[in-house]
Amino acid sequence: MSLLRQLFNKQRPKLVMFDLDGTLIDSVPDLAAAVDHMLQQRGRPAAGVDKVCLWVGNGARVLVRRALADSIEHAAVDAAEAEAALADFLQAYAADHSRSQLYPGVRAYLDHLHGQGVPMALITNKPSGFLPDLLAAHGLQQHFAWVIGGDSLPVQKPDPAALFQVLAAAGVSPADALFVGDSRSDILAARAAGVPVVAVTYGYNHGQPIAAENPDLLVDSLAALI
Repeated sequence: MSLLRQLFNKQRPKLVMFDLDGTLIDSVPDLAAAVDHMLQQRGRPAAGVDKVCLWVGNGARVLVRRALADSIEHAAVDAAEAEAALADFLQAYAADHSRSQLYPGVRAYLDHLHGQGVPMALITNKPSGFLPDLLAAHGLQQHFAWVIGGDSLPVQKPDPAALFQVLAAAGVSPADALFVGDSRSDILAARAAGVPVVAVTYGYNHGQPIAAENPDLLVDSLAALI
């Protein structure tokens, strides 16, 4: 019996919602390249992949502010500088997604759900304008009936609003749905929506072990859910 069928009392979920960065796609190499371009335009040293890996997960605006602060804490960053830097970052990121890769097991699990007729949604804090090209580049666009980006609603994860919107659109109760993510924000959003949550061990989560957030299941690969 699969891990998911144990979680859902020998049934399969009626809806599966996914985070994107750190869950389906390792996007940090591209994000780091855009961050470094933005910093170098300002005469600052590059941050590099290791730092950017700790800063991602709360949307582009927060990522840029953290990069300017060279810290996950960014309250002291000048607002006008942050807005100008954000525009430069977004332009650089839009120009090149070539370094991003699907994590092992992702395609197999998405194909499995598709074959089983389970509807899927993508809920990410990444700006929505990047999502069509990014999904198409990895051949994922056909899998998701609903795609919600970080600017699609007035709030982002960990607020559960996007999950509630998809649940209502799908006509599925929270207990019959699943959220799959890699970060504390994902788990908090799922908990607030009353949705069971699976976390992956390989994601970002600001460098902290995701097991400490007590997801319902913890897996090293999405293939373990087949």
